[in-house]
Parts: sequence; C-alpha cells; structure tokens
Amino acid sequence: MTAHRNTSIRSGLTALTAALAVFGAAASSQAELTEDEKTFYYLGVAMEQSLKTFGLSQKELALVLRGLNEAYIGDALELDQAAFNQKLQMLSQERMAKQAVAEKAEADKFLAKAGKRKGAVTTESGLIYIETVAGTGDSPSPTSTVKVHYHGTMRDGTVFDSSVERGQPAEFPLNRVIPCWTEGVGKMKPGGKATLICPPEIAYGERGSPPRIPGNSALAFDVELIEIK
Repeated sequence: MTAHRNTSIRSGLTALTAALAVFGAAASSQAELTEDEKTFYYLGVAMEQSLKTFGLSQKELALVLRGLNEAYIGDALELDQAAFNQKLQMLSQERMAKQAVAEKAEADKFLAKAGKRKGAVTTESGLIYIETVAGTGDSPSPTSTVKVHYHGTMRDGTVFDSSVERGQPAEFPLNRVIPCWTEGVGKMKPGGKATLICPPEIAYGERGSPPRIPGNSALAFDVELIEIK
C-alpha cells in the first residue's frame, strides 16, 4: 500500500508539474486563452484570494498544490479532519496577525506621505481629506442616503472595489458604512469630488476585511458625490 501510495504521489506530482508548466506558458499571454480556458484560469485566480491570507511561501504553496492534486485523484493522505481543521484555523489566525503587524508599519508610512499631498487636510480622527472638485449645495448628514461613484484602492494602488469600474453608482446610508466614509462624504457637496485616505482605525481596523483587505490596512477612495437622496 505504501509503495503504491508513493508511486501514485510521484506520478500525481509529475502530472501536476507538467500541467502547471503547460498552462503557465499558455497563461503568459491571456489573449492566447479561449473564453472557456479563461473560466478555468479564473478558478485559480479566485482560489488565490482565499489563500492570500496565509501569506504562503513557495514551499508552502507547493504543499497546497500537492494536497489539491492528491485529493483530486483520490490519493490524499489520511488525516484527522477535525484536528487539521483546527490547525488550519489557528494557522490562518497566526498568519493574519503577523500580516497585520507588518501592514500597520507600511500603513503609517503611506499615511505620513499622503498627509503632505497638496490640499490635504488631516482631521482629528486621522482622515486625510483632499477636495479635487468643489460641489454646491448642502452637505449630507450622518444619516443621509447618498448616491456616489467611488474607486477604492489599497496603499499600493491595488483596486479592491470600484463602482466606476462596474459602471453603476452606489447608494447607501452614511451611518451604515465605515467611519471614514461617514465623516469624509459628510464634508462633500453634490457634484463634488474628493479623495478620502482612511487610516485603519476608521476603516476596517486590525481585523481587516479578508481576503481582499488585510488587517491594519490604510485605504484610499476617490469619491464623487452625485446626489443626496
């Protein structure tokens, strides 16, 4: 049984390595993929989001791929599912906490630089508010429902949410969003545009919003206030 398992593992890994090499070359240019192939490619992209919180090394990623391959071909190691579910949860928490500590240091650097941008106003809460187009009329209250276009990015410019890219404005009450938004949009007037740079304390805090937003992330939003409903 052991010899069979080892042979199966080696053949499975060889097949996986070959498949990754083939599709790695094919994926070098997405234009070369058919629409059906892009769907499978996206499956891998989607899986990456769920793995991102672990901050895997290349060796650890290889073990994940090995587990995926062996489970798929029906030859996975016999493990105590309850015990390893608990281990996995603990690993996730440890890695997220470690990432949050590192992210806080980078967020502080980002915020210090952003606070020096032309026109930047830093409020008592730590919000950095930069008006780019002045609006007219009254500003919304904390309980107002607003219609906005927005483009949200991480400190490194990675887009995590954007009504602009979706081509559809969003509507929501200002008392049901992160404090940065309640305060920042509350400073705007209809027709106005502003950049809101949010410290983690008034965004998603130490916990973040996994898997897209790590703990202690500073966020930037380009916002257009279209209408106060």
